Amino acid sequence: MTTSDQSSRLPGYFSLFASLGTLVCCALPSLLVLVGLGASVASIVSAAPWLVTLSRQKELVFAVTGLLITGNAYYVYRVTPRLLVERGVCEPGDDSACATASRFSRISLLFSAGIYVAGFVVAFALGPLLTVLG
Repeated sequence: MTTSDQSSRLPGYFSLFASLGTLVCCALPSLLVLVGLGASVASIVSAAPWLVTLSRQKELVFAVTGLLITGNAYYVYRVTPRLLVERGVCEPGDDSACATASRFSRISLLFSAGIYVAGFVVAFALGPLLTVLG
C-alpha cells in the first residue's frame, strides 16, 4: 500500500471513528436505558467514567463528528475523483484497484453517516422523549 493510498483512506477512518464515538457516548446508553438495561449503563459508566464528561458535551461531539463526515463526503465525491484523473493514476471508467478503493471509501462513508444519524436520533430525539415520558 502506497503513501497515497493510506492518505486517501485517512478521512474515511476519521469519520468512521468519530461516528462510532457519538454512538458510544450518547446514543448507546440512551438505547440501553430504553430497553430496560439501566444497570448495564451504570456498569459501563463505572468502568469508563470519561463517558460522562463526553456525554455532557454531546452537542460539541455531534458538531465535530458532523463536520468530519461532511468533509469526508466532499473529499470522497469531489476531490478524490478529480485528483485521480488529474494525476493519471486512474483512467475514467477503469475497473481496477482504484474502483475498489473508491467503493470501500464510499461504503465506509455511508456506514459512518448511518451510525451518525442513528446516534443523532437517539441522543436528540429519543432522549428528550424519554425524559418527558419518564
